[in-house]
Amino acid sequence: MTDPRTDTMAGKTVLVTGGTSGIGKATASCLAGMGAHVAITGRDRERAEQAAGEIRTAGDGQVDVFDADLSSQSEVRRLASGVLQTYARIDVLVNNVGGYWNTRHVTADGLEHTFALNHIAPFLLTNLLLDRLKHGGPARVVTVSSNAQAMGRIDFDDLQGERSYSGARAYNQSKLANVLFTYELARRLGTSAVTANVLHPGVVSTSFGADDPGRVQQLLVPFMRPFMKAPARGAATSVRLASDPGLERETGLFFANSKAKRSSKRSYDEAVAARLWRVSADLVGLTATG
Repeated sequence: MTDPRTDTMAGKTVLVTGGTSGIGKATASCLAGMGAHVAITGRDRERAEQAAGEIRTAGDGQVDVFDADLSSQSEVRRLASGVLQTYARIDVLVNNVGGYWNTRHVTADGLEHTFALNHIAPFLLTNLLLDRLKHGGPARVVTVSSNAQAMGRIDFDDLQGERSYSGARAYNQSKLANVLFTYELARRLGTSAVTANVLHPGVVSTSFGADDPGRVQQLLVPFMRPFMKAPARGAATSVRLASDPGLERETGLFFANSKAKRSSKRSYDEAVAARLWRVSADLVGLTATG
């Protein structure tokens, strides 16, 4: 894990979505300890303020709070508006928020919850903040995916799981979408000073999926928990991608255990990535170019 006593991130502004617990909180805490001005998001304002207080207590970094349910597009837009009004520059966006639901839920926008939160939220938020990221000079977009991307497939005929739903299939699809989005974003950014990378944090001991766990999770997680990474170790790759000066020009890469590696064969399909971008842009009402 990066030494939190360094000042590598001094003067940098970082937004971490889903920063109230688990990997997100550990990421925010470490970056704040490295001198960054950190903002975290959470659905519950009181819980987010408590997390921010704990992060402040652990170090000297400045921590702000934005409350937003990122499964809702109007909430994502409200968050982006608040962030843009608050910060003249954004140096790093960490798209960390995510979830797993064993049963199908529909958001206020009529989208399947897993797809909406895990893919549409980072897609929309990144696009809304992109001009500000570009404006500040070298900046980074870091998106948390999972090795589950290797089992994912983008089903354009049933993206929302209306015909057939499986919690695992929906999750795997959303994590592949994270990788496809990142690679397509990197291509679209071209020679811009903004980089885009995606990562697998490892199998981490958090409350992930606890709201609506599948049977396999219920049976296996209690036995696996002693062997899972602590959140701070799980955050190590996110922290490196957000802070390592040596990665300033690295873009369009998948990382695991803090090292670049190949992602699944499907993730390199540029036609699928471009189509997913267009479909996603249509779902959120953005103009899709290219």
